[in-house]
This record gives sequence, C-alpha cells and structure tokens, in this order.
Amino acid sequence: MAVKPLNNIWIRRQQCPCGDWKCYIKYGGDGQVTVGSSSVRKETTLSPVDEVVFTPYVGQIFKSDDEALEFYCNFARKNGFSIRKARSTESQNLGIYRRDFVCYRSGFNQTRKKANVEHPRDRKSVRCGCDAKLYLTKEFVNGRTQWYVSQFSNVHNHELLEDDQVRLLPAYRKIEEADQERILLLSRAGFSVNRILKVLELEKGVKPGQLPFIEKDVRNFVRTCKKTVQENNAILTEKRENDLLELLDACKAMAQKNDGFVYSYTTTEHGRVENIAWAYGDSVRAFSIFGDAVTFDTTYRSITYNVLLGVWFGISNHGRAFFLGCVLLREETLQSFSWALQVFIQFMRGGHPQTVVTDIDSGLRDAISMEMPNTKHIVSIWQVQSKLSSWFSLHLGSQFPEFKNQFDVLCYLEDVEEFEHRLNHLIASFGLGSDKHIALLFSYRLSWSFCYIRNFFLARSLSSEYLKSVETFMKSILGRQSCLQSFFEQVGTVANNGYKNREELLHVPIKTCLPLEEHARTILTPYTFTVAQNEFMLSMQYVSTEMANGSYLVRHYKRMERECLVYWIPESEQVQCSCKEFEHSGILCRHSVRVLVVKNHFEIPEKYFPLRWRLESWPVPAADHIIQSHDSEFSQNFNSLVAGLLTESSSRVRRDYVHRALTKLLEHVQNMPILDETTAHIAPGNVCES
Repeated sequence: MAVKPLNNIWIRRQQCPCGDWKCYIKYGGDGQVTVGSSSVRKETTLSPVDEVVFTPYVGQIFKSDDEALEFYCNFARKNGFSIRKARSTESQNLGIYRRDFVCYRSGFNQTRKKANVEHPRDRKSVRCGCDAKLYLTKEFVNGRTQWYVSQFSNVHNHELLEDDQVRLLPAYRKIEEADQERILLLSRAGFSVNRILKVLELEKGVKPGQLPFIEKDVRNFVRTCKKTVQENNAILTEKRENDLLELLDACKAMAQKNDGFVYSYTTTEHGRVENIAWAYGDSVRAFSIFGDAVTFDTTYRSITYNVLLGVWFGISNHGRAFFLGCVLLREETLQSFSWALQVFIQFMRGGHPQTVVTDIDSGLRDAISMEMPNTKHIVSIWQVQSKLSSWFSLHLGSQFPEFKNQFDVLCYLEDVEEFEHRLNHLIASFGLGSDKHIALLFSYRLSWSFCYIRNFFLARSLSSEYLKSVETFMKSILGRQSCLQSFFEQVGTVANNGYKNREELLHVPIKTCLPLEEHARTILTPYTFTVAQNEFMLSMQYVSTEMANGSYLVRHYKRMERECLVYWIPESEQVQCSCKEFEHSGILCRHSVRVLVVKNHFEIPEKYFPLRWRLESWPVPAADHIIQSHDSEFSQNFNSLVAGLLTESSSRVRRDYVHRALTKLLEHVQNMPILDETTAHIAPGNVCES
C-alpha cells in the first residue's frame, strides 16, 4: 500500500498540568487552536456568511469558476438551500469551458433494483426536479481567462429552509480541520461522542445543537479515523521512524558544514531515535551575554510524530526573542525534561541562566530543580491567566468574571503578606478550597506571583513585546511540513534571520531636561532607552523625603500608592529601591532616578547599565548593510533642523513653501546615484590598476 507523505501538524498541548486529560473544557482561555502555522479563532456565531450576499445575474463575471462556486454557495445558504455540481463541458483546446451548478433537489433519482432482502430500506429521495440553477461559461478577454453567468434561475418548486434548518443540510455539515484534531484528542482521552459534542459547544459558546455538524457526523468521523489508523499504523510508524533518522542525518550534515552547530540525541533499546536536540554557534555566542534570563517554550507538540517541541529563547538588547536551541521529546516525563536541560547546558558550554521561564509542568519543575539548582524557575503569568477559563468557568458559572478580576489584581500585588491574605480570602469566598487547580496554583505561587518573583532578574521576558516576538517565531516555524527535515531547515532559516535582522539604531528624541536622560541615550539601545525614558518622565511626578538614616521615602505627588524606600550610599554611588525594579529588569526605576536628581547627579553610575542592555552588546556579526546605524551627531542635527522648520512654519504661506521645498529635496535625493560606501571615500591615488 502506498504511503501518503506525512503532513506534520502541530497543536497546542492539550493535557492539563494537573495530569488529567479530561480537565480541559477550553484550552488557553482564548478560544484558539493552532494547527500548523494558522491560528483558528473559535467564533461564537457559526454562520459562515454574515455579510450581505447579492443575487447572481446573467452576465456577472468571476475570475475563476471556484470564485463563482463560492459566491453561489453563500447565496444558496442565505436563501435556504444548497447546491451541487451538475455537468461540465470540456474541449481539447479550451479544456473545461462550461460548468453547471444546480439546486440540491434538482432532477430525479433513478429507480434502482432493490436488493434481495426480507426488509429492504425504502429511503425517500430529496430530489423533486427543482429548476434552480447557475450556468457558467469561460471566455478569454485580453489574453486572460474569466467566467461569466450564462444562465441563472432562482425559481424553486419546494419549500426553502430557515437558517437553523439549512445548516443541517449535508453540504454545510463540515467538520473543520481544527475541530477534527480536537475531536480526535477528546476521543483518545476516552470521551464519548455525546460528551465530545457538549465540550465543543462549551468551547465555542453556542447553544446545544447549534454546531455546524451533528452527532452522526462526529460518530462517522471517529469511526473512519480509527479504521484508517488501524490499517496504516504499522506503515506510518515506519515512516515516522525514517523521518526521525533523516532529521538526525540533517543534523550530522549541518555539523560538518558549520563548526558552531551542535546536536545530541538518544535512542531506544531497539535503536530508534527517541529524543533529539540542536543549537547553532550564534546561539552559544548570544548566550554568553544574554543567557541571564531564558524562556523554555513547550506549548506545542506534533500529533503526526507524537513528539513534544521545546524551544529555548533568550531576550536580546532590543527586547526581542532570539533562538537558543530546539528539542524534540518523545515523552513529557521527568527523565525526558532532565535530558533536555542537560543537553542545553552542554550546548551553552556549561552556562546556567539566572532565571528560566516556562509553563506550569510538574515534571519540568522537578527537572529544573535537579539540573539547574541555582536557577530560579518562573512560571509565566500569561500562561497562568490563560488557563483560568478552562479550569474555573464551568465550575463558577456567572461568578467567574468576578473571580478573574480579583485574581488578576492578586497577581501583581507587591507585598507578600497582602498577597497571601487575599489569596486565601479568594479561595474561601468562591468555595474553591477542595479544587485541584487552586491547589496547583497555590503550590506554584512562589513561581508566578509578582511579590515572590520581583527579586529575580527576568530582563523584561514577561513583557507583551517579547511574548509577541516568541509567538511570531513559533508561527514562522510551525508551518505545514512534509517531514521533520523540512521543519529543521525552517527553524534554521528563521533563527538565522533573527540573528541578522537587528533593530536599526534610530535617533530617539529627548523628552525631559534631565542630564541623566541624555547620558542614558548614549549607552542604551533604543528599545531599552525607551523603557528607561518612561521612568525618567514619571520620576518628575514623585517627591522624595530624606529620612534620618540617609535613605529617602519616595511617593507620588497625587496618587495614593505604596511608598518606596530608596537607599543611597554615596561612597560607592549605590542606589537601591524597595520596588526591586532594577533587580527585576536591569533598568533603574523612577524612584531611584528621583533620588539621583535630588543628589544632583548628571550621569547614571556605570554599574546601572548592564552589558545586556547596551548598544555594543550584540555578539553576532551581521551584514554591513544591515547593521549600519545612523550617525548620532547627524541624527541630532537633522532632528534639530526639522524642529526649527516646524516652529518657523507658523503661517500658511511659510508652510506651503516648506512643503514644496522639502518635496523637491526628497525627489532630488531619491534620484541620486547609490554609491558603494567602501569605494565612495577612496582617493583617486589609491585606485589599483589590474
């Protein structure tokens, strides 16, 4: 039997961190299931055509017959019937030049000879000779193909269906691929067909019976899949093993071409590839500077190859995620995670991060404590918040929105005692004392609540900008691949682009009159400086009061928020704030800036510019034309000229003149020949003759 090439499909991990498959009513709390590189949004309304659909007419033109079919399908559904393809007319020169689409009740069923059985099934035909139709004809206009409506009739000899009935027609009862994967996962977890339907209704937020398919469709789909799996299991298993061997061969070939490339793998007792991991030389060099805070993303697994995908990320001095390493694991066990961590440390030449951010996973937590005992394990608060709906919405019902609001506030409390008190009160007030997911959150609270993790360095790896860059990377590599070798190549391409495409060093204008801000701009990257600049601006809204021991009590001039205590040690030019922002992100807080201003400091002490946030810290060489930064003096002068023009263009006459002059100047610059920067400055006497 011929084996169809494997279509590598990646989905989000569906197993709950508590270990029970049947916990998830709705994964991620956001109604998304990621398959391949596409993210499918679960809609609360299932009608595929909410927009206005116009009636077809004779002479209407379409670019293709598929476009016409889609248009007619939408029209039919809106009007209470479905369509089917009738005949197609083809010629040797033109190919198919006519297509006929008719109402699903068009024509009559041919009388069939009944089987010789005692009680034959007498099924009533839905066909009644309806004459509704749309005929298409192909033509060529200016060398291009187009289709036009040659005949159209919307006269039916049967009753048209209402919207809640038309969706039950076989033509519209389709199980989308994302739903197919969900159904298979639930079926594999032991859910009955009836239970699967209820779960999908809850996930989509629709009333019972309002799914775009019925129980019969789900039952047939599950039965067909099981039969296919049973028939092809041995062949597919062999194909998977061969693809894993091809991936291993690709790693070996890459190691021969690229000295910096490293890989490792394990095999089963039968010699089959079990786990495999790899990293690039650029990853190792980048880790030497940005290895203080890393993220280990284990969100996705391949249902095609039954492997878990783990990707290591660091955060660059421009606030973006960059690739550190990749691992494929057969099992989600303590032993598998321990091996992945050991290999990562080996790849990074024995380096250990200060902090590692992951999702909630007991096996991963135990592995980190064993293999990285001096590394702080942080659970992403975004991952925690995304699971609340799947854990508590069904149990709490109408109380869930209030619970979520209180929990969101709880996450960012700064005081440990207040956090513990309000957490216990939240559990008691909503009657969740015996809930296993609350127990899970409680056991992990030292890893996700801000009051407990604020003392640990995270380099803004929980910021929305960084998380978006991680998501972008994952979407780029999780395309539909025919094999694991193609996936490996895609990872290499995206990772390499991430190293080369550095942020252009644009001039960021000053927003305050503080010399501290001017000083910071010359040292920090534009991303880091923008974050620090916000602290400079906010510092001007705070007042400081000197205490008896030389410390300062800093508070907002108006808002009732918690006061911060800032310690200033003049001998060592050391400033420490109780908010722990510098320890947490490596960027001075507004309270510390306020004290430095009070102490008449014109420059920030050198120790408060960590190497990882500096302009010169990126260790990976890139193409000259990509890294070329704007000359700082030129940028300042340019911005000064523009600001002067804006100030002087107060009247309409002046504004019009400036606009004409700048437009002409821009056109002149655009038409200037582009010279090679390396040859433009060579004196004539230095030119060598061949």
